[in-house]
Amino acid sequence: MNLLRALATVSGMTLVSRVLGFVRDAVIAALFGAGAATDAFFVAFRIPNLLRRLFAEGAFSQAFVPILGEYKARNGTDETKRLVDRVTTALVVALVVATALGVAAATLIVYVTAPGFAADPAKFGLTVTMLRITFPYILFISLVSLAAGVLNTWSRFAIPAFTPTLLNVAFIVGALFFARYFDPPVLVLAWAVLAGGVLQLALQLPALARIGMLPRPSLAFGDPGVRRILLLMGPAIVGVSAGQINLLLNTIFASHLATGSVSWLYYADRLMEFPTGLLGVALGTVLLPSLAKAFADGARDEYSSLLDWGLRLTFLLAVPAAAALAVVATPLIATLFFHGRFGPEDLAMTRQALIAYSAGLLGLILVKILAPGFYGQQNIRTPVKIAFVAVAATQLLNLALIGPLAHAGLALAIALGACLNAALLFRGLRARGIYRPQAGWGKFLAKVAVAVALMAIALAAAMGPAGWWLAVDWRWRTAGLCGLVVLGGVVYFGALWALGFRARDFVRQ
Repeated sequence: MNLLRALATVSGMTLVSRVLGFVRDAVIAALFGAGAATDAFFVAFRIPNLLRRLFAEGAFSQAFVPILGEYKARNGTDETKRLVDRVTTALVVALVVATALGVAAATLIVYVTAPGFAADPAKFGLTVTMLRITFPYILFISLVSLAAGVLNTWSRFAIPAFTPTLLNVAFIVGALFFARYFDPPVLVLAWAVLAGGVLQLALQLPALARIGMLPRPSLAFGDPGVRRILLLMGPAIVGVSAGQINLLLNTIFASHLATGSVSWLYYADRLMEFPTGLLGVALGTVLLPSLAKAFADGARDEYSSLLDWGLRLTFLLAVPAAAALAVVATPLIATLFFHGRFGPEDLAMTRQALIAYSAGLLGLILVKILAPGFYGQQNIRTPVKIAFVAVAATQLLNLALIGPLAHAGLALAIALGACLNAALLFRGLRARGIYRPQAGWGKFLAKVAVAVALMAIALAAAMGPAGWWLAVDWRWRTAGLCGLVVLGGVVYFGALWALGFRARDFVRQ
């Protein structure tokens, strides 16, 4: 399997999803703006989304994929299918119980996660209502994550990468065509979340059937493979929860700030998720099954080499992305969100948060590459410990930065905490001999730095005054942003080519 081609496939499908995600957010911003209603929805959506990241895409995937890869490599098709059946059944039972508890305890959950909303009964009540609608999303999206883990292990990367597109389609169609049938209209967004979860699962099932891995009910909590996954999930849940605790605490802090703060952070975070998903999530998705196979085969040099390949691609693509987000923040936000009820103040506040977030983009993506270096060896405890050090540091930074920088301080704290997390993971891999850098890193980083500097200078010169982006209509803004994207890409990759970089140097089997 050509890993660079697999990465291109996953990134390409992720690009479709992220572009539609921006269309979704532009529609939401234009129709609902950034105020009490959107604050209520984003909090209601954040809870099941947090659980998705915590259980489905986080702890479960980290525990399930390495063991599934081991079964596939060593135990044969029948044993692997039996494991998939039993893991799926156990997961469904646990999710049904968790969903019922979440719907019943919605009022308490909102009070704990957004206590500042309690001062506004209407806002608080709307949040509770939408949480009850969105909470079952965790049931469907967790099963989607299980299906994705199976398909990725079979090197079927395209369908899982394309699947998130359907959630964005549900948002766009719901907001544009069905909002008027709801009172208040913002409720349509909550129902779109639930519909998106159902659609995503429906897309995955035929793909599982084609590889003979469509699960059948088989309840066996005592199965050795299920027990191993559950044992790994314990520390994995603790580890993944560290990052989600940061997001939860930031929501609590933001709920006490000016109205709109939650929404400003959300829109900035969505822009950050574009390169994070396009590179970090995609590369982690491709790497983890390969690392698990190398570990099962006892190929230590191959394991280290895979990590080196992933780290070089990360620096090659994440550093220019971070610089570009900071330099062209105003054109980017103006083009995507400056419509309808999303006004100049919203743009300025979202820009502050985006620039703060961009300081940690490299760290955020590196964590998604370095942590699988431990997960692939079924070592989850080490990244757990590191994650909680990063959480503690982030909260100290929150306390220090929220006063002078308000919501942007919360974003900067997340960014710096991610950088610390990545640094500690790197040190841990090096200290254990899991990762041994290959030759040429010094020259590689120097060339990337030169190319990024040239790109940043070109973008800053071509961008023009911020007022222009607010004065012209969306067609001119779109054309201008496209021009900046093309210019940045040409300058950066042209500089890399002049410095001796070639695409074939990053091909990896």
